[in-house]
Amino acid sequence: MTHGGGMTEKTIEKPAAAVQLPRDTILQGDCLAQMRALPDGCVDLVFADPPYNLQLKGDLHRPDQSKVDAVDDDWDKFDSFAAYDAFTRDWLREAKRLLKPTGTLWVIGSYHNIFRVGTALQDLGYWVLNDIIWRKSNPMPNFRGTRFANAHETLIWAARDEAQTGYTFNYQAMKALNEDVQMRSDWTLPICNGGERIKNTAGQKLHPTQKPESLLHRVLLSSSNPGDIVLDPFFGTGTTGAVAKQLGRHFIGIEAEADYAEAAMQRIGRVKALDLDSLTVTQSAKQLPRVPFGTLVERGLVKPGTQLFGPARRYQARVRADGSVKLGPQKNAPTGSIHKMGAAAQGAQACNGWTFWHVAEGDQLVPIDNLRQKIRDEI
Repeated sequence: MTHGGGMTEKTIEKPAAAVQLPRDTILQGDCLAQMRALPDGCVDLVFADPPYNLQLKGDLHRPDQSKVDAVDDDWDKFDSFAAYDAFTRDWLREAKRLLKPTGTLWVIGSYHNIFRVGTALQDLGYWVLNDIIWRKSNPMPNFRGTRFANAHETLIWAARDEAQTGYTFNYQAMKALNEDVQMRSDWTLPICNGGERIKNTAGQKLHPTQKPESLLHRVLLSSSNPGDIVLDPFFGTGTTGAVAKQLGRHFIGIEAEADYAEAAMQRIGRVKALDLDSLTVTQSAKQLPRVPFGTLVERGLVKPGTQLFGPARRYQARVRADGSVKLGPQKNAPTGSIHKMGAAAQGAQACNGWTFWHVAEGDQLVPIDNLRQKIRDEI
């Protein structure tokens, strides 16, 4: 991904068979034709905001009789539910083909379509990981007063199939984003408004359902990594691409409407990518490279014969050349891993030896986990 700088007019391409994977590019044309031109297993994540098939009948007005700018565009109109279902299955089938074995899919919708989409993706073998409720902190009211105000949309996060393992979930990053509290499946975020809203030359919103960048920030941060490729087959005005560029991800956008594609190109061109240090997120233990204690011995960070201390120096052990430790000075004292000997010292069932054992640095005790982190930083 190119950091900094803007996109050029050559970024928008007309429908054509893909010879090389078009990274950081907007493909203008029919989403199915463009998806079919892409190679198998080429993307890490799909974020889809498909037509909602709202089936609107008549204009909607506010109490002051001003007209509500509703979704009445041709791209949201289908002849029947059957036609919409066929379209949904077609693009979901292509998305599944394009995902890497470890890739996942996000799709967002309202009550008009999300249940039909959910049925289709399950029928196609996707495995639902979560459904997320996006609770809008500033929803549009129900002007007719005939039903509850629609204050949320639903996102489905799904793996390619039931047996899939190894998909990306940055659990600790989500926890850090939520002030060290586990992130829940209900997200309260505002709808897109203010300066973030893309306007046309008349000063009106260009796209009726433009998603807020805060929503895509959470989606991409949770389920992708820097350098990953994110496909958005319904690109609109480019929220996915703008957030992807900022977060160091590559994007492929597909958009049929020329005015949307042009606005997206200009918008993304103004985005500045974050530096590598800013992109680093909190990782869980499962995501970190495995470093055995013996590696510290081999690398000379802890030498054979070094004395290890438990908290407050209450327990002592000595390091041996093979990375095992001997508990106590007696000749027949028990030996084993840092974890087993930490547990034995306390008479406990288990112990995290990395945080239990320390080495002396002057008058201070330093957890051996600090030394492990030095090797992880090199990796």
